[in-house]
Amino acid sequence: MDTQKILTYLGNLSANNNREWHHAHKQEYKEANEQFEALIRELIIGIGAFDPGILHNEPKDLTFKLVRDTRFSHDKSPYNPAFRAHIGAGGKLPVPVGYYVMIKPGGGSFLGGGLFADMFKDATSMVRKFIAANGREWEEILDAPDFRKLFTVQGTALKNVPAGFDKEHPQASYLKFKSWYLEYPVSDEEVADEGFARRAAEVFEVMKPFNDYLNQALDGFQMPAR
Repeated sequence: MDTQKILTYLGNLSANNNREWHHAHKQEYKEANEQFEALIRELIIGIGAFDPGILHNEPKDLTFKLVRDTRFSHDKSPYNPAFRAHIGAGGKLPVPVGYYVMIKPGGGSFLGGGLFADMFKDATSMVRKFIAANGREWEEILDAPDFRKLFTVQGTALKNVPAGFDKEHPQASYLKFKSWYLEYPVSDEEVADEGFARRAAEVFEVMKPFNDYLNQALDGFQMPAR
């Protein structure tokens, strides 16, 4: 597996973000994508050692397209110069939550987890109720030394605790959130290192209790019909 090929291709795409260049360099894209899928396959094996519920996945089913939806954006660049994948029990669907990989040269790469999709109001409501009822377990996960060393919970949030919840709840600050996710930044040098997949799996193992908690909260959630 040659992750440097991924970085090189994406760096060139970022500098030449147009359809003509992309179509003229299809072979480079194919080679870089093959390396990314090899990385995801290695991650499935590594993560599967502590979370076997993701082992059924095939890498090609977990990746996202480079093409951007520019209809409502001022930025009309046709491509997002990043390779992305979500490794979850439900594949690349945002729920159940899983393990997210984004490789974007120049400081944009990270390993992620949790619930990114704050547009799903039902999911937000389910997690809030679960935190309100299981605050001590939430606190124990976030206060674990290995977790605190790597992560800070992020997410869009309201200014105030929403109606129906105790403003004095010990986890009141998290009840304001509409999404709860983690991002662990990785440098280009780390991505290019031959031990990247192993190190990423170690980071994801520390993340697993957080994901498990959210998936308990989201048990029974149905993705909205398109």
